[in-house]
Amino acid sequence: QQNYPNPFNPSTTLQYSIPTKSRVVLEVFNILGQPVARLVDAEQGPGTYRTTFDASKLSSGVYMYQLKAGDFVKARKMVLVK
Repeated sequence: QQNYPNPFNPSTTLQYSIPTKSRVVLEVFNILGQPVARLVDAEQGPGTYRTTFDASKLSSGVYMYQLKAGDFVKARKMVLVK
């Protein structure tokens, strides 16, 4: 799902669901594709999960977050406004 709120300052919530037990990696990247945070890196069972991203130490701009769960990969855009 899309993060909320978006645009955000300084934190936002990311929510995702996985149907089967999978290794889950949730990362945030800057617009240049450089990783700025790894929010989740764990084996997780089926269900809905929620995590908070605190960007108080980052500058304003567009960031991407990417969720990998097994063979599934999805990326979305979010905007930090300070």
